[in-house]
Amino acid sequence: MFMDPITKMIGPWAQELSLATIVLRVLLSVVLSTVIGCERATKRHAAGVRTFVVVSLACTVAMLADCCIAAQSPGYLYLLSTASILAVSAVAANSVLYSSRNQIKGLTTSAALWACGVIGLTAGAGLFTITLVSFVVLMISLSWMPGFEMDLKNRSNFFEVHLELTSSQYLQEFITTSRRLGLGIDDIELNPAYASSGLSVYTVSLSIHSAELKQYKTHKEIIEALSTLEYVYHIEEMQN
Repeated sequence: MFMDPITKMIGPWAQELSLATIVLRVLLSVVLSTVIGCERATKRHAAGVRTFVVVSLACTVAMLADCCIAAQSPGYLYLLSTASILAVSAVAANSVLYSSRNQIKGLTTSAALWACGVIGLTAGAGLFTITLVSFVVLMISLSWMPGFEMDLKNRSNFFEVHLELTSSQYLQEFITTSRRLGLGIDDIELNPAYASSGLSVYTVSLSIHSAELKQYKTHKEIIEALSTLEYVYHIEEMQN
């Protein structure tokens, strides 16, 4: 039988369902979700502190209720905690948005919201070691991984750009110039959201074919070079 190391350190009372352990588990859930919410809020994401706290608290309370029912009714299937994590999954899925530039927004926050709900469940179950280890790993993923991820993306051989041309007649010239630079055009999609702007706006999927570009140039440098074309009104890499 698994014995939680932190529970073992605290003492036998931490395993029991008493007022003290309920308060401890709820406080742990609230504190950890507050830290996660603060990390998201500092990066101006829609789901902030209150959202993360409410999600984690709801999952913790659901797990506590399930534990109480299971103690009185052997064979109980922990329905409340199951329902709570399904509800969090639905909320998280609805938080993913698509911008006018066809960019996916809120995907990481959505996943973090779901993970926060799971951490709330483990806190409610009194699995303190799993809760704290999962919290630390989640915070590392949210706080330290973005820079590493961006560096990998900036050096990959495939990327998408949001392209605004002063006129659609320059599209073929843009394609020709890109190929001359050693770039392949994998896909071009007209963005109808800018139909009345007077600009021709596209989502362009590019691949790097030139050996020199692969070795020495990042996406940022390539985009800076393309932005100097006189008919390019604006160009930027799309972040998924």
